[in-house]
Amino acid sequence: MIRKLRSGEYRLYSRSINPKTGKKRNLGTFTTRAAAEKHEREVQYFKRKG
Repeated sequence: MIRKLRSGEYRLYSRSINPKTGKKRNLGTFTTRAAAEKHEREVQYFKRKG
């Protein structure tokens, strides 16, 4: 899940909730939405590959 921050950057959050904090994990902050979407695809690929 990608959200736009007040600073104008985009942050990638995990789909599952972190049981320790009760929030979604931050998977990285990117300057453009395209970069965040690219990283999200890389994360999904890695999750399936393992």
